Amino acid sequence: MIYVTTLYCSPALRSGKGRGKNGAGLYPELALLGIHQGKSPALVREIGRLSALLPSYELVREELAERGLSLNIKEVHGIGQQAGQSALAYRRRELELYRDGKIPAADGRGKRFAAMIDGGRTKLRRTTRKQKGRGPKKQQRRRYQTDWREPKVLIVFEMDEHGRLKKGTKPIIDGSFQGPDEIMEVLALRLHQLGAKQARVVAFRSDGAPWIWDRLEWVRRRVGLTAKQVSLGLDWCHAVHHIGLALAPLVAEAERKRIFKKLRKWLKQGRWRKVVDELIQLLAGAALAAEAEGGVWTEISYLERHGEQGHLDYAKFRRRRLPTGSGAIESAVRRVINLRMKGNSIFWAEENAEAMLVLRGLVLSGRWPEVSALITESMASDRRMDWNWKSPDMPEQLKAGVKIAPPKPQPIQSPTTYNAAA
Repeated sequence: MIYVTTLYCSPALRSGKGRGKNGAGLYPELALLGIHQGKSPALVREIGRLSALLPSYELVREELAERGLSLNIKEVHGIGQQAGQSALAYRRRELELYRDGKIPAADGRGKRFAAMIDGGRTKLRRTTRKQKGRGPKKQQRRRYQTDWREPKVLIVFEMDEHGRLKKGTKPIIDGSFQGPDEIMEVLALRLHQLGAKQARVVAFRSDGAPWIWDRLEWVRRRVGLTAKQVSLGLDWCHAVHHIGLALAPLVAEAERKRIFKKLRKWLKQGRWRKVVDELIQLLAGAALAAEAEGGVWTEISYLERHGEQGHLDYAKFRRRRLPTGSGAIESAVRRVINLRMKGNSIFWAEENAEAMLVLRGLVLSGRWPEVSALITESMASDRRMDWNWKSPDMPEQLKAGVKIAPPKPQPIQSPTTYNAAA
């Protein structure tokens, strides 16, 4: 048992109406050890990890009890949320430093990276009527409404010569409920940290969501990638699925399988133009209702648009040993969101969902131990928990043709030097 006598330093800008965005104060000597509000960094790190892995905070409490640590459910929930909120605040600081050109980049010379983006589904809870009173004297019950929201998720990893995750490396999994602009800036940040500007190739793979493709050019220019370094590709399974949707009203079921295999073979060879022409000929010979014909033209236009932009050149992707699909992000959405945050009668407050999303990404990618140490070091000098993100207006910049300067190259620093600057 160690006894410490120390001063307490409160935030300079505290308003007197609660902690607010300025966060809690700190005891300087304890802060240097990472101890905050009586919680050691090892305890916060372990409860954060268990909160991300186990399906409920009650199971986290039971697991800790098995290890001889008795905490009530409120303490477990509070510490788990503190771990997530700290991770969010740390990411916000990373983004602010990145905008100022103060984030160091790793050595990416000769490396190959893959970046994939997708969205999931989670129910968020919004209070519509506050509770009045407590217990038997309660005068009014709280009411809430639940709505589906699409969290955006990304995965970035270094590829081997076969287009798979390189052995001995860890992927970066991140996500947000704050919209497409934030997740794209986070993507630019992560690519910069990996040294993607010096890489041989960066392969972007995704489904056909417009919110992704409309912003990838901003990401390329922000990171400082040249057009030759970038490979853009539509996920193979999504492309094939749209061929099936186009064929459904055009061909009888008996013939559909044979024609589908033929078109899929052409697409695999990169002959997307031949696929489009074949679908147009089939449409010309079919008698369809106006609504069905419009649906077929939608699918044909979808394939033609992505083909003209070079997203369907699967033969070239295989020659360069690049991914043809985005299975990595599909798996990440399932593991990070679906297995913990989505299910019957599961709904979240937005700030809790954001925290859990970031925690799950760090834990399941194997990066939580090293990142939690950086978070502890950063929070020791700045207790502010403000993690709300402000848009850099990237769509407006692209429309207006504003030149987007890549971040200035920074010397590689040690984590201690970096966090001291932060």
